Amino acid sequence: QVQLVESGGGLVQAGGSLRLSCAASGRTFSGYAVGWFRQAPGKEREFVAAISWSGSTSWSNVADSVKGRFTISRDNAKNTVYLQMNSLKPEDTAVYYCVTGPRRATSWEEYDYWGQGTQVTVSS
Repeated sequence: QVQLVESGGGLVQAGGSLRLSCAASGRTFSGYAVGWFRQAPGKEREFVAAISWSGSTSWSNVADSVKGRFTISRDNAKNTVYLQMNSLKPEDTAVYYCVTGPRRATSWEEYDYWGQGTQVTVSS
């Protein structure tokens, strides 16, 4: 059974940084895509970033709303994917979910496992 556990969320002031982690059990990320989505209260869930890799080559994409501020990366040895979030804004406040699936995609439905989420709150 695949389990994803997110960590690293919290409360930060605008302009600050956080690094989210997604650790997996039951699946080795290599050969799969890993992504991050977020959902703010009263809003639809939205794609944030995704990464996939083969050997030492990786591919990633991020949403336009976070481009230049958020970076997705992975640590194969730890079977963990990270989301580095810099220059945070109040509109980044949301629950952030880690997902994994067979290919990178911007649609939640393309992924087959997801975590419980971690809250990120950015104060103004």
